[in-house]
Amino acid sequence: MSTNDKPSARSVLHTPRFWLAPVIVVVLLMSALAALYMGGILDPKKHLDEFPIALVNEDVGGTLPGTDPTAVKNFGNDIATALENGIDPEKIDLQQIGLIESQSRLDSGTLYGAIVIPRDFTQQTIALAQGSVAATEVQQPIITIYTNPRAGSISASLVQSIGTTALESVNKNMGEQLTTLVTQQLQASGTGMQLSGASRLLLENPVNVLTVAHDPLPDGTGFGLVAFYFALLLVLAGFTGATVVNSLVDGMLGYAPTEFGPLFVQNDVVGINRFQTLLIKWGFMIVLSGVVSGLFQLISRALGMPVTQGFALWAYGTLVVIAVGVTAMSVMAAFGSLGMLINLFVFVILALPSSGGTIPLEASPGLYSWLAQFEPMHQIYMGTRAILFFGAHGDAGLTHAIWMTLLGLAIGLVLGFVVTRLYDRKGYERTHRVKTA
Repeated sequence: MSTNDKPSARSVLHTPRFWLAPVIVVVLLMSALAALYMGGILDPKKHLDEFPIALVNEDVGGTLPGTDPTAVKNFGNDIATALENGIDPEKIDLQQIGLIESQSRLDSGTLYGAIVIPRDFTQQTIALAQGSVAATEVQQPIITIYTNPRAGSISASLVQSIGTTALESVNKNMGEQLTTLVTQQLQASGTGMQLSGASRLLLENPVNVLTVAHDPLPDGTGFGLVAFYFALLLVLAGFTGATVVNSLVDGMLGYAPTEFGPLFVQNDVVGINRFQTLLIKWGFMIVLSGVVSGLFQLISRALGMPVTQGFALWAYGTLVVIAVGVTAMSVMAAFGSLGMLINLFVFVILALPSSGGTIPLEASPGLYSWLAQFEPMHQIYMGTRAILFFGAHGDAGLTHAIWMTLLGLAIGLVLGFVVTRLYDRKGYERTHRVKTA
């Protein structure tokens, strides 16, 4: 094509496609961004779906005084039954398990919280009823709501809210039972005694509900958000790093122009094929991954983040950066400039709201739980959380995260190898094809 055959600026600027394409792409992209990000955080309680909480009833019961024949009562069983009947099973997965199992599952992050009724609950309740009409000091029976801040700060707040709300009605019903029981016993005694106002108020809300954090987080963890942000750093290192390396390598090999301020540089094209170019880019990411993972940890430690499993965090971070970087480069090799938009969707737009790092997936719309099955950010967050908060235990999500990260790396390698080899065999060279008259 000669210089005279080049399209004029007027002819290009007067085409609708020139003006519509950028507007449509940006509007659609930002609309998806707003819908996905805001849709997942506005109302977690509304979207609760099988949110796992343990119910631990250790109450052994007790004998009611002044009964003939002797009556045995277990207030813990009554409360457990009331909680099961009062909680929507589709929203809350209330699991009746033992204390040891609940602690183990809190330690692995598979439970967001636990409601624990102690062994002497009935005995303490009976003592409260007796003490309400006697001049003795009494203590309210205690039910403890254990939150799991290591599983997420929002999940801990949800557990406290769910547990407190559920126990409010249970506490009220139990108070009515105790008030009736004590009143009947006073009437049967024939002494003419009646409940005082203070005693009646005490019996109306007999249970003291405590909220306690199971294995509280140390300082420097951002209320549990540090795992999410560190995982985000790793994803951005792979995604952004791949974009930067891709641009710089293409520029140095002559396949893309490079601009430095007013300077426009177009290097001579180097005679290597697409697959060889991709291998060079992969090599850069492999070298950079360990360095970047180490820098992230070094800087985070310097800023006050506690790290007990330093090598595990570095090794897994290196694997993540390699997997994300290799896959992102393969996508760009397969789809060209469109690949950057695809990577943006996969690694950022769809990934962050479905990660479970801010709002638990059990408190998010169903779309996010579906996305989390294959979106890399969720797997990376679970692996990072397991290392930072759960001692790098495999059952805390690390084993699954490693396998899913390796699977993502394998997909990226296969995609890049197959597509670039195919393009090379078909003769699709990375050169500008000049039209001939």
